[in-house]
Amino acid sequence: MGINARKSGGVEFAAVKAAVYYETGPPDVFRYEDVPDPAVSPGSVVIDVEAISIEGGDTLNRAGGEMASIPHIVGYQCAGTIVEVGEGVDDRHVGQRVVATMMWGSHAEKVAVPAMITWPIPDGADIVACACVPVAFGTADDCLFEFGHLAEGETVLIQAGAGGVGVAAIQLAKRAGARVLATASSEQRLARLKDLGLDVGINYTEHDWVAGVRAATDGRGVDLVVDPVGGKVLAGSIQSLAYRGRCCLVGRAGRDPEPFDASMLMLGNQSLTGVFLGAEIANERTREMIGRHIDDVAAGRLQVLVDRTYPLSEAAAAHAYIESRQAVGRVVLIP
Repeated sequence: MGINARKSGGVEFAAVKAAVYYETGPPDVFRYEDVPDPAVSPGSVVIDVEAISIEGGDTLNRAGGEMASIPHIVGYQCAGTIVEVGEGVDDRHVGQRVVATMMWGSHAEKVAVPAMITWPIPDGADIVACACVPVAFGTADDCLFEFGHLAEGETVLIQAGAGGVGVAAIQLAKRAGARVLATASSEQRLARLKDLGLDVGINYTEHDWVAGVRAATDGRGVDLVVDPVGGKVLAGSIQSLAYRGRCCLVGRAGRDPEPFDASMLMLGNQSLTGVFLGAEIANERTREMIGRHIDDVAAGRLQVLVDRTYPLSEAAAAHAYIESRQAVGRVVLIP
């Protein structure tokens, strides 16, 4: 990592490297370029980035989402060391290691973020693992408990179990005393999830996975589905529910615009809830919950699976690997 100088219109300014794009599209839209060194502002901190967790929303934004600026720096989450503290910030300090969330900007050597959406990383903890916690574990927790109302002894189906949210949800659901089913695209990926607490794995590429869920529950269905895929998968999620079952929709990783017929819910008195962690992340409940998960990961009570790491300069290759659906857990960029 390093800061250099760049001239614009004859004026020299400090710059850092970032993975940027000028238009949305496939992974090869990324360019590795100088961008202005982010400035601290009241209530914020500037972080020297050491690990970037690529979130599902990052790939969706790069593929066709809104661009806050041109060039645009994508990214919801990263971890590193605070190098500047803005006016009014009294609970963070220079030299402190933190993980941070943001609307965009993580794919860079430096980032400025509001201090209130940073979490301290415990001494001695693996910064790469902690960089992957807030969005995945916070989303999983909200889907399972805050909105999904999962209770001990119930059965849960986790779609895309090998993804970041899936890996987190399997562990949290098992710890809560649930029976855990999950889908993934291969037997090899499902096998990696057994040690996390997976009871029944369903390979959705080889089977009628709804029939597989029904068979695994003696025809009853599951009490709760966590669905980060959406699209046509959502209809199958509803078909997998038991009477009075609940489904939490938390993404559209399938990029499938197929409409959903809500009348499917009526005969089974079932419910569908949309979940968006971003709307909750600044409140005290969520901040404390994410802090507990960071502590648990640091202490080894919960696991983060990091499939691969790439240099920040190879962001295009990292995004392409995620979209190949081979990864189990997170893919991380290192500036």
